Amino acid sequence: MEPLNNICPIAERRYEDVPIDKVKVINSRNRDQEQFDMNVESIEGVGLMKPIRVNDKFLEPNGKYELICGEGRLLAHKQLGKTHVLAEVVTCTRKDALLQSLIENIARTKPGSMDFARELKRLHDEGWDFKRIAKVACKTEDYIRNYIRLVEQGEERLIHGVETGVFPIKFAIQVSATEDSQMQNILMDAFDHGIVTTNNFGQARRIISARAKHTKRATVDKTYTVNQLVSDIAETTKVKTSYVREAKSKENRFMTLLSGINTLFKDEAFVAIVRAAKLDKQPVLSGDFQFEPIVNEGGQS
Repeated sequence: MEPLNNICPIAERRYEDVPIDKVKVINSRNRDQEQFDMNVESIEGVGLMKPIRVNDKFLEPNGKYELICGEGRLLAHKQLGKTHVLAEVVTCTRKDALLQSLIENIARTKPGSMDFARELKRLHDEGWDFKRIAKVACKTEDYIRNYIRLVEQGEERLIHGVETGVFPIKFAIQVSATEDSQMQNILMDAFDHGIVTTNNFGQARRIISARAKHTKRATVDKTYTVNQLVSDIAETTKVKTSYVREAKSKENRFMTLLSGINTLFKDEAFVAIVRAAKLDKQPVLSGDFQFEPIVNEGGQS
């Protein structure tokens, strides 16, 4: 296929009115009926604004142009009873035609949707690496990798949830990264109950994984429920709160001790005693903690 930045000038492109019954669709995709009806109305009212694109490489042996881009516009012309449609005619291999079609679909598909993810996956199946797809889609390589993984590893319920607006696609991508189908279902149930969001997803997944490890199982037990997850989250929060409280208590005791030691080392008589015993060397403290300078004779630090 031609390099991505090799754009054919308008003046060098071929445009023809081709018979609709001689155009063969080779890469069909689902379309939104409401949007299609609007396109039909637009074409009927103001005409075709963008020609379809067809491949004439196999016209002579097969008697058909092969459609590359513009299935919706082609179907709209059929519905309006038209016999011909304006087309940009190119000559290329079927593989190049398919890739052009996939790229066109990506450009016309709403980002952040399952249709968009499927088109990315189809390009990847055609041998494109993540870097090249990212360049076409104007996204990062990680973005492309995550969306393709959603199509490859997502449960049917998860994908359906994205398509029906139940799950945001960001949440779906997070879930699809989890290979355990039982864990995926628990996380989806927890999302339905408002327990798990994209913000606390990582914590919930760690808690479920910890439960599986505790029971010495490779995967989550099928009897594990959302109610148990709620209980585990509450217990984890309780332990964390207890840990923070204990850490704060120990820090306060340490600060009291440090303050007391600093006060002692301001006393000349005490300093003289510890120096005589060669115990005046203070240890080096880590972090932001430090001893105040030891006073010398005459009260100087």
